[in-house]
Amino acid sequence: MSRLSDSGFEEELQISPVKAWHECDYEESCFIIQRHNELQFLAQNCLAHQPQITAEARSKLVSWLIAVHRQLKLSFESCCLAVNIMDRFLITTSVAADCFQLLGVTSLLIATKQVEVYSPRITQLLSLCCNSFSREQLCNLECLVLLRLNFRLAAPTLAFFLDYFTSRLTGYQSGGAIDEMASTPDAEAWQEHRAVEINWKWLACKVCELSLADYTFNKYMPSVIVQCAVKLAKDLLKTQSVQSTDSLKTSTIVEYPPLTCENQVLFQQCTDDLKLLVSLNQDAVQDLISL
Repeated sequence: MSRLSDSGFEEELQISPVKAWHECDYEESCFIIQRHNELQFLAQNCLAHQPQITAEARSKLVSWLIAVHRQLKLSFESCCLAVNIMDRFLITTSVAADCFQLLGVTSLLIATKQVEVYSPRITQLLSLCCNSFSREQLCNLECLVLLRLNFRLAAPTLAFFLDYFTSRLTGYQSGGAIDEMASTPDAEAWQEHRAVEINWKWLACKVCELSLADYTFNKYMPSVIVQCAVKLAKDLLKTQSVQSTDSLKTSTIVEYPPLTCENQVLFQQCTDDLKLLVSLNQDAVQDLISL
């Protein structure tokens, strides 16, 4: 067994189809590995054996974690990973309602240790819970979570796939053609185009964020949710600015793997669920759509 197998990465390099890895860039290689790992880290029906935790309680806690990650200026990756850690722990262990918030901040602490350069201080996290829990309780739960998850923390997340697909779609790069375009006589049109793209990316991110707190979407793999969110964001803004034009070359999204009939049904179902979610949260997305 590989020494790195606990991370969920090394063994995939050994069993993945030999698509000449030297022909893939680093980002694409990470995407292939994470896409292959999705089912292993999918926390489907995580509340099935939780008598005290409801979908509504989960939604409130995740919404709170989203607000906390913004307040602490953490990455969206940390927030997504925290929710994944929490959901996978719920599959393994029954949690009392009065300890659910403790599980949330503990999952966030673990996620930030995995993702961020500096994780929040424990006292800072406990203060956000009105000091309802002790440092010892948090540290003990942290150890328990890591043991129950077998230290497997490299979960594919919405944030990872959102970054991958939007970067492929918009073709964001530093230097080269991007800088040349900004200095051409069409610079004003280019700036407008970039503004629309930024707005579109924020809208796609907001849709993904809403889905993170909705238990309905636990049955979908992150890559499916992101691709549907990206398509929905484009439709909502009614813009073709991310398609190839004569003056701007951008890449297009290619589903991975190629869609089967079953996958098409799944994608359509996910898209319909996202449309309903957005319609129920108009206030959260209206400002982005109207820009």
